[in-house]
Amino acid sequence: MGFAFRDGDIVISAPSKSGTTWTQMICALLVFQDPNLPAPLTTLSPWLDMRVRSADEVHARLAKQTHRRFIKTHTPLDGLPNDDRVTYLAVGRDPRDVVISLRHQGSNLRRDVIGRLVGEAEPAADGQSAPDGLPDERAYIRRWLSNDESPLAHLDSLRGVLWQQDRAWSRRHQANVVLVHYADLAGDLERQMRQLADRLQIAVPESRWPVLVAAAGFDRMRQRSVDLAPDERLGIMRDTRSFFRAGASGSWRGVFDDDDLASYGERVAALADPDLARWLHHGGA
Repeated sequence: MGFAFRDGDIVISAPSKSGTTWTQMICALLVFQDPNLPAPLTTLSPWLDMRVRSADEVHARLAKQTHRRFIKTHTPLDGLPNDDRVTYLAVGRDPRDVVISLRHQGSNLRRDVIGRLVGEAEPAADGQSAPDGLPDERAYIRRWLSNDESPLAHLDSLRGVLWQQDRAWSRRHQANVVLVHYADLAGDLERQMRQLADRLQIAVPESRWPVLVAAAGFDRMRQRSVDLAPDERLGIMRDTRSFFRAGASGSWRGVFDDDDLASYGERVAALADPDLARWLHHGGA
């Protein structure tokens, strides 16, 4: 079974741990205009390139949907069809916060379950690993900083994150490409939701805004983690509440040391357009 976009589709494209699920929830609230969603978020907004479900199953789910579709993907924009009927939401976040979230999420995943679902052996420890099988935080950050392999193979590396964000940044002036930033959502959620509703041409009655904004708050999403986290009810995560860890920016402070920050600054200067770097670090495009 193949997959084809429809008129009005919304595609949410972002690197891992950049605010994808938050943006999905906002889209769900705007589309249904009710905090009591008709199904779990992963059912309403399937992950297009997930590996724990077959492509045919994901495509079949999408084909059956009759509401305005909003589709999750971690594929960069240049890996997706460029369709004028589709609105692409590209989500950005300070890469330093991304890596802290990636490390935290890695410790929350049940790799044995994922391995069985995708038919792969569980990754072996590498000698620098903590009890969860991941490198300790210091080694993890430094490896993320220095990884210079192809972004196509390592989208979660610093180079991969910057490369993926550049795919969206270079198309930011297209009428159907919208940049969403994690810090902007955290700073003024209602304003961002209203702006997104305008870009998606969704009319929301004024009386509905308070309840919709409240439902999109990070603490409320954490309380509803069983229905909102991308666990697919398969037991992929040890704790779905832990998926919604902070909902704020700046968690890298106190973790990155001076050497890390110096290396990070050099890498970003070499790999990213200065305007893109400013947006990633501060939002407000």
